[in-house]
Amino acid sequence: MTPGNEPRHVAHETVEERLAEEVVEELDLKPVEDEEEPLPPLSEQIAEQLGGVRGLIESSVPVLAFVLFNVLFGESVIGLEKRTALLWAIIGSVGSALAIGAVRLARKQPVRHAVNGLFGIALGAYFAWRSGDAKNFYLPGILLTFGQAAVLLVSVAFRKPLIGYAWGIMANKGRQDWFGNSRLFRAFQWLTLLWVVSLGLRAGIQFYLWKLGEANALGVVRILISWPIYAATFAFTAWFIHRVNSTQEDAA
Repeated sequence: MTPGNEPRHVAHETVEERLAEEVVEELDLKPVEDEEEPLPPLSEQIAEQLGGVRGLIESSVPVLAFVLFNVLFGESVIGLEKRTALLWAIIGSVGSALAIGAVRLARKQPVRHAVNGLFGIALGAYFAWRSGDAKNFYLPGILLTFGQAAVLLVSVAFRKPLIGYAWGIMANKGRQDWFGNSRLFRAFQWLTLLWVVSLGLRAGIQFYLWKLGEANALGVVRILISWPIYAATFAFTAWFIHRVNSTQEDAA
């Protein structure tokens, strides 16, 4: 192409613009797009909330330690006086919770679940020691679970299902636009009621054993029954929401 015959847009291109284009091409510079990072799948976020398998195991260790120490030092084995056996059970439970937290700190791992667990264990230990009865070690957890069920039930009564809000935060980038979707709204109402039943069942079984004064049975039930019910409810919730969303996408 001879000088003077360049296309208009080339002829009017300044030296600075040409240099800028050459620099961009040479360095392979591209504009950065402001894209939102996709959220991880709901199942992964649920696992994070539960602390994963390790979190479930770690949360069970202090309870198991309390049961074992209470049986070992109590009338069943060594035969120490009831309050002395209770003291050893509390030491074993709180000590194991502190050890779990210390190991996580040493490995520079998140300690949120460990701190939450330690607070619950310490509160239960206070209740048990103050009353002198091992069964009261589990009372704060029972009352907390009943309280959670009550709050969820109230949210359904006021047509503000909390499971919907949780889903919006965890899987919908903080948006709560499910209110405008009648299908999702009904799903969250029913799922919130499911959680009320699940929590009520867990707390109800433990409360029955608490009334009977079965402290060791309480610990076993809390480990073997409570967490599986909790995990199963979480899994069903994730599956049901996915099913409702998939059905809506297919119908669209």
